[in-house]
Amino acid sequence: MADKRDYYEVLGVDKSAGDDEIKKAYRKMAKKYHPDLHPGDAEAEKAFKEVNEAYEVLSNSEKKARYDQFGHAGVDPNFGAGQGGSGFSGFGDFGDLGDIFGSFFGGGFGGGRSNPNAPRKGSDTSASVILSFEEAAKGCAKKIKVTRIENCNECSGSGAEKGTAAKVCPTCSGSGQVFVTQRTPFGMMQSATACTKCRGTGKIIENPCKACNGKGRIRHTTEREINIPAGIDDGQTLNIRGAGDAGMNGGPDGDLRVHVSVRPHPIFVRDGFDIYCEIPITFTQAALGAEITVPTLDGKVKFTIHEGTQPGDEFKLRDKGIQKLHYPGRGDQYVKIVVEIPRNLNKTQKEVLKKFDETADDGCYKKRKDFFNRIKDMFKD
Repeated sequence: MADKRDYYEVLGVDKSAGDDEIKKAYRKMAKKYHPDLHPGDAEAEKAFKEVNEAYEVLSNSEKKARYDQFGHAGVDPNFGAGQGGSGFSGFGDFGDLGDIFGSFFGGGFGGGRSNPNAPRKGSDTSASVILSFEEAAKGCAKKIKVTRIENCNECSGSGAEKGTAAKVCPTCSGSGQVFVTQRTPFGMMQSATACTKCRGTGKIIENPCKACNGKGRIRHTTEREINIPAGIDDGQTLNIRGAGDAGMNGGPDGDLRVHVSVRPHPIFVRDGFDIYCEIPITFTQAALGAEITVPTLDGKVKFTIHEGTQPGDEFKLRDKGIQKLHYPGRGDQYVKIVVEIPRNLNKTQKEVLKKFDETADDGCYKKRKDFFNRIKDMFKD
């Protein structure tokens, strides 16, 4: 594990960083190295896995606490100190005192140790996916790479070489803990502590499995297809039950949290389930009215703009927005008109416009007329 980078360094945050800062840093780094943006780049793929592994630990308060105290050894299954290991809990560096109080108060003080062979749920894991605007709006199936801790196939999770089996620890009789009598300010008291012989597992493996080094669990990366629901937005998270780390001792698997990033669209801007776009039209179209073509998520539609349309006028296309997430119905599409003033006119075009301007009265320019009337009112005696 000496060659592993510090997880805080991987995400580019300080050890004092809060949950929001860690999540923000993860999203930034995941976008930077995502395989979809670097096809065939082995270095980018390696960095992407490293980012996901770092976030998986630092976004989990229990794993983060173990990592802060013990480094990689506290969270990696190959060290035996990961999930369900000998148990770093309660008082941290005040281990013996924590056990004393845990025994005295029935384990309620944070130092009591549970059955090491009891079923335990696997930890939640993290992954990320980058979607196009249309994929997020309409939903799709997407393949992502997922790294999770699984039971070793070679030993079926026992940790023992094929043809052998783990033995009950003779020191703790399989309980994973031993009791020690100590003199305290309260008198002689008995405390429970992890068995050093079996490291709190209650089992002794004389012939460890070579595939998992006797841990019964390995870290494995696979490709998985996930269903993206229509209407999901940038920054949201999908939770896939049972797709996280494998449970221990028959416990349920953890969940997979997929963080979603959506690429910006060249035309549309999203606000909730509504979308917005701008349509440029000519001066003549605005003045005389015209039938224009409007792009939508469902394809092109025709729309008739009325005579005298002004710059900034907006119209709505009902039910042409985003599918509402987990609900029936869609948002709307709002189209803003941008009137483009012609440039580089030739002599004939300029003369035509001058003749038009000579024949146009104030009735053609209501806003202009109202503006100058207000100016007159300002300077009245």
